[in-house]
Amino acid sequence: MADPQLIEWLRQLRGVEREFFDFRGQHHRVSDDSLEGILAAFGHDLDDDQAILDAGRELAEKEWRRVLPPAAVIRPSRDSRIAITVLRPLLPTVIWRLRLEAGGEITGETSLPGLPVLEERSLGGLHFARLSLSLPEDVPTGYHRLQIEKTDGHAIGECRLIVVPERCFEPESLSRGDRLWGLAVQLYSVRSNRNWGVGDFSDLVTLIRKSAAMGMDVIGLNPLHALFPADPHLNSPYSPASRRFLNPVYLDPENVPEFHRSRPARKLVAGDEFQARLATLRSRDRVDYAGVTEAKEQVFRLLFRTLMKDGDGERQHVFRQFVEKGGKPLKYLCIFYCLHEHFGSGRRSGGWQSWPLAYHDPDSEAVREFAGRHRERVRYHMYLQWLAHEQLAAAEDAAREAGMKIGVYRDLAVGVNGSGPEAWADRELYTPRASIGAPPDPLALQGQDWGMPPMRPDVLRERAYQPFIDLLRGNMGTGGALRIDHVMMLYRLWWVAAGRPPGEGTYVYYDLDALMGILALESQRHRCLVIGEDLGTVPEAIRHAMDDFGIYSYRVFYFEHDEQGAPRRPASYPERALVTVSTHDLPPLASFWRSSDIELRGRLGLYPDEQTRADTVSFRRRQQESILEALRDTGLYAVADSGEEDSGRPVSPALAEAIQVYLASSRARMMVVQPEDWLLMEDPVNVPGTSDEHANWQRKLTVNLEAWLESDETRRLAGRISAARKTVPAH
Repeated sequence: MADPQLIEWLRQLRGVEREFFDFRGQHHRVSDDSLEGILAAFGHDLDDDQAILDAGRELAEKEWRRVLPPAAVIRPSRDSRIAITVLRPLLPTVIWRLRLEAGGEITGETSLPGLPVLEERSLGGLHFARLSLSLPEDVPTGYHRLQIEKTDGHAIGECRLIVVPERCFEPESLSRGDRLWGLAVQLYSVRSNRNWGVGDFSDLVTLIRKSAAMGMDVIGLNPLHALFPADPHLNSPYSPASRRFLNPVYLDPENVPEFHRSRPARKLVAGDEFQARLATLRSRDRVDYAGVTEAKEQVFRLLFRTLMKDGDGERQHVFRQFVEKGGKPLKYLCIFYCLHEHFGSGRRSGGWQSWPLAYHDPDSEAVREFAGRHRERVRYHMYLQWLAHEQLAAAEDAAREAGMKIGVYRDLAVGVNGSGPEAWADRELYTPRASIGAPPDPLALQGQDWGMPPMRPDVLRERAYQPFIDLLRGNMGTGGALRIDHVMMLYRLWWVAAGRPPGEGTYVYYDLDALMGILALESQRHRCLVIGEDLGTVPEAIRHAMDDFGIYSYRVFYFEHDEQGAPRRPASYPERALVTVSTHDLPPLASFWRSSDIELRGRLGLYPDEQTRADTVSFRRRQQESILEALRDTGLYAVADSGEEDSGRPVSPALAEAIQVYLASSRARMMVVQPEDWLLMEDPVNVPGTSDEHANWQRKLTVNLEAWLESDETRRLAGRISAARKTVPAH
């Protein structure tokens, strides 16, 4: 067994938490087995005390033995100093040289003996001093290169200097206090008269135009990340194959330029058999991902052939540019898709871990040979990615043209599926020996293991945060807004060691200031509002950082209450927040009111005991009574019959409307409503803690898009919400 003192030392060096408080405020100490499992996920050999000692020394001494870290993040409005580490005796003078991202450079000369000393240390007979070097306060924001030189021009240290703005971007309308609203839609769930059985980007354009005409300024979407076309069973948008690329299932084949140039494709789609097939896909209450993917695949193969053989020369050129810009990440994604098809053979293949060993390395000779033999198929998947980026960009353009003040807001998942291409292509960054999840909370009392490998914070830092930068750039699009799922990931993540129960994980910490600063920089560059999903166990450090950097909070009506269940009053909501009645992980309003979600979770065995279920029922009743009282107090709702709104009875349209108008009158500057709550649907999008036990991420809306958005009732309700958003909340 490893020396406990060495394990403790290594834990501190790695930023791994030893104890924590749960959602009830109860203290927990992480078990030795769990802690050692987390340290093993960093690649440490814990069977040998000497190996632990050597690893700890290397970590402890690393920053002392280099003049500059791989990256330094500064916020000149607060502090323009950086730490440099040099040997004693100190050089009399050094030159610092800052090569600016936009070209040009700034230089300065500094007397080392005159700099403030932060720390000192002796290592192996050498004496090091960590000094505080002040840089000019007017350095422009951006990604620059800082070099420290001797006076003879010899470089002794270099790093990426990331200069970040004061805050994230906020649209002018929100800054002046406008209170905007719109829809939050699971795009795949949208029915329409023309889609192919799954909501698509053309449906999104329709949503945007019709919503804008009713006074809405934002359309919130589920993550559109790339999934697994060879295994449609893997359909969770929050467990993607890649967060940098898009899911081609959302493509509208008939809106692709090549469709109008391909006679075979048009003939296929117009045929009676194909039309009957589409009608069947549209009619189903749940998305048939396999059927939709197969139908679209037939057509896209023809469209790709058209582009390659006799397509428009300009489009061929633009496609080549897209492939070149996508670089290795795009290549790895599309090679992975081909390998997944090859080894999966239409069944659940289990991901790259089930492939022959020769294919586990994306740069292996076996993978290169395979990619060469399947070059056209690899290009085909690149073509689909190009089309997806084109159609999503067109939807974002449509939002601007319609006058939406925010437009499309995308959703960034907290991680990637460990069986997918990102984890396959970069096992240094994504450790395969742990997964991320959440500690026990009211939604999952036994904790959660999301099956996604965490990014290693040390690798992020050594790479000067480039993976995080690329991730933001791949999701901020051309503006609008970005919702960051589980925004606490910028500060800490719940790691679960392989083979351990989810409740026996612990927190691993990340560089909050650096990640927040980079987020603000990319937000300003993309003119993209940032919304942080801050539900569950939220440390005070995250609350403070979100406020400091201008990140909008995410407030859910169900959770905004006191200990007795009394709802937060509209005037007490924070201004820089997005409010919503429910989310994809919570029951729709109709289900919440009838408590059918509690019944469902009971049938699925998600309560640890009967007492917990009974306590949940009891609290729900108190919460409902408090909601009714708040609605009566504000004059939004009067119960006609004393038993009309008893717990367990269906919610009335009038009550559902009153709750939404109540929330619309809040001080929060953003609000989104779910179509499910206008349609009084009960079936949830997702039940946390389940996979095959419930048909997650498949349920469609009950009414076609055209009929729903053009109904008099929808327009009337939209008018009431718009009016409430324009009325100054009473204090």
